[in-house]
Amino acid sequence: MSALRKIYSGTSISVNKLAHVLNDIGIYCIVKNNQESARLAGFGALGQSIDLLINEHDLEKATSILKNFEKEF
Repeated sequence: MSALRKIYSGTSISVNKLAHVLNDIGIYCIVKNNQESARLAGFGALGQSIDLLINEHDLEKATSILKNFEKEF
C-alpha cells in the first residue's frame, strides 16, 4: 500500500464534492475532518481544517481533476 498524500484542504462542502468526483473515476479518498475531531476531543480548530487524502499512486491521475476543481471553487 502506498502512502497517503493530502491534496486539498477546504470547507466540508468543497472537500466532499471533490471526493465524490474522484471516487467516480475510481480514486479512493479519505476525508479527514480536523474540526470534528477537535470538537469531539473538547478543543477548537480554526480555518479550513478539512483535508482530502488519496493514495500516492493515484496522484498523477488526480492532478488534472484537482486543477479543474480549483478553478471552479
